[in-house]
Amino acid sequence: MEKLSDPYTVRYPQIVAVADDDGEQAELIEFFDCIGGAMWVRRHYAQSPLVRSVRTVGATNRYLLSTGTVDLALEGSRFPAGIAGVGVSETEIAITYRGLGGGGVGASICRASAPGVVRCESDPAGGGRPAGSTVWLPRRERLLIGVDDTDTAEEGATWTLAHNIAQAVQDERSRYLSHTIVQLYPVPYRTKNCVAIVCEFASSDPDGLIARYREYLEEYTLSEKTGMAAWRGFDPAPLLPFGRRVKAGEVSPGDLAELADRRLSVVMDGRGVIGAVAAIPFYTMYSEALALWTGEE
Repeated sequence: MEKLSDPYTVRYPQIVAVADDDGEQAELIEFFDCIGGAMWVRRHYAQSPLVRSVRTVGATNRYLLSTGTVDLALEGSRFPAGIAGVGVSETEIAITYRGLGGGGVGASICRASAPGVVRCESDPAGGGRPAGSTVWLPRRERLLIGVDDTDTAEEGATWTLAHNIAQAVQDERSRYLSHTIVQLYPVPYRTKNCVAIVCEFASSDPDGLIARYREYLEEYTLSEKTGMAAWRGFDPAPLLPFGRRVKAGEVSPGDLAELADRRLSVVMDGRGVIGAVAAIPFYTMYSEALALWTGEE
């Protein structure tokens, strides 16, 4: 029988965080491979005063956090673990976790040793005692890349190309977080299904990432109408009205030209750029993104 190297530790595969421009809120993205532990954490951490919301996206839990520090009134079974501190500096995001018993193990060594952590301070944990840790993560910004019209009637698929490029361009400064297929209004000149793609990254090198993504896209697209757009910012909600218009009907290039936001940039301006921009605000909003808005349902 092979010995377990560390039978009482489940290390997180990766922890990433992004902050808004003002440093007043952050999103903590914790990758997991133990779903039972992740669901336990999601339930109990949601009670923390600094946690504004929590949701599960794929193999990640995402915590929308306010900055500050709080004393947690921890209690076994009822509130055994939570987030006690969130700090944002120019280059780092600090998260403080506290827990009791097994919750203390998760709040300390399980996170302190996770990839993505720059440095940490951690208590001894185990048994029934309280424990915790503070981990420092690189401060990253959210980068959303929208892509449309890369295939032809004979070959290709935009959703596969966008995903494979996203995997290829990520590095230590830019982590690939999510991929969303967005159903658009089926205009007559579509290839077949009329969908666009948005890929989400947490990056401390957004300009470099955009350039690398464009290089790959120009190399492998099969279409002369390819569109690519990028959004640099914590929340792309300002693009939702435009995105919903593109899902509900045909939109002209002039309508796109009316959008004026310094956080949005057109990278490749083929006809597909309308769909590329429209896809961006639907990142991880899978039900709404995939809905077909033709009035036929």
